[in-house]
Amino acid sequence: MAYTKNIMNLKTILTKETINLHLKGTTKEAIINELLDILVAANKIQDREAALAAVMDREEKMSTGMKHGIAIPHGKSATIRDLVACIGISDEAVDFEALDHEPCRIFILTLSPLEKTGPHLQFLAEISLLFKSTEKRAEILNAASSEDIMRILAEKSAESRRL
Repeated sequence: MAYTKNIMNLKTILTKETINLHLKGTTKEAIINELLDILVAANKIQDREAALAAVMDREEKMSTGMKHGIAIPHGKSATIRDLVACIGISDEAVDFEALDHEPCRIFILTLSPLEKTGPHLQFLAEISLLFKSTEKRAEILNAASSEDIMRILAEKSAESRRL
């Protein structure tokens, strides 16, 4: 039996209902609010205000704008039972105070329970691996549907498990 790494399957966290290919916000706050609306609509969070407070508290400490046009706003809240996440793609680049000072178009918001650190860190690590690839970022930006995003995530998760 071959050794397989304990890789989180992104498809168990992200669903078609938690993907939006056309975010309209033009500011960090507007994008975060749109992402939270996705999670509320998908019944992934019940206390929107607590979720917003957790994410904005984290943003105040340090921006979650990464490199290569990606931002991963995240937070921890006592109102969250299990890790939840969503992906949004913006038609226009948004200043998210990224590490490389470039605007962002790909946004992954995640919330997790206060007492569970493992899944949160594992999810962030898996997302970081996925978006290291220039080709995968381009595929995500050019996706025509939520199904396309799910396929791209499934391909990357399968690649990670083979390593």
